[in-house]
Amino acid sequence: MTTHATTEAGLPIDTRFEQPATEDRLQRAAAALREKGFAVEIVDTAADARAVVNRLLPGDRSVLTVSSETLRTSGLDDDINASGRFDAVRPKLMRLREEGRFDEMRGLGSAPDIVVGSVHAVTEDGRLLTASGSGSQLGAYSFGAGRAFWVVGSQKIVPDLDTALRRIEAYAYPREDVRARQAYGTPALLSKILIINTEMFPDRGTVILVREPIGF
Repeated sequence: MTTHATTEAGLPIDTRFEQPATEDRLQRAAAALREKGFAVEIVDTAADARAVVNRLLPGDRSVLTVSSETLRTSGLDDDINASGRFDAVRPKLMRLREEGRFDEMRGLGSAPDIVVGSVHAVTEDGRLLTASGSGSQLGAYSFGAGRAFWVVGSQKIVPDLDTALRRIEAYAYPREDVRARQAYGTPALLSKILIINTEMFPDRGTVILVREPIGF
């Protein structure tokens, strides 16, 4: 069985990280996350996750969506940024970028009421790992946002921290590199990795685990 593919840029992709987690591993990760202070919901499909997030998000708070294939392909990006139902931060950031007002853009994106996104790996002992080129979402993920919602396909569940880092380097980064080259004509950068070991603020972090694979 082939476990590796190669991108056009020559980066190897370990396709073993595309496989959905077994139910035992999913439940083990969910239990560990709950023990570490996260609220957890388990759903079957991306459509189910979309419904959960739409149900949980308040309409009277500022909501930032980070750049995420999970949000894009699930429809959550459009739900939040294009429906008019929410005080969406991302359209404001795009306008500031067009006007070259980068300091204002950085400030606005750092401390939304709510951030919605995904992560690149979840360990079975309840850690969340997110890789980034700029680091723009990491402050909000870590502390800046009052609440955080992460939609995570079960293929991102891994046994331990070492495997989580390997998943980022051997799967998530090469996949993001392909996307970046197609979207912007430039390679992706793997500059910063956030590891959230626990959540000390009650009700701040919610992880929606999706049995079917979504995102990378």
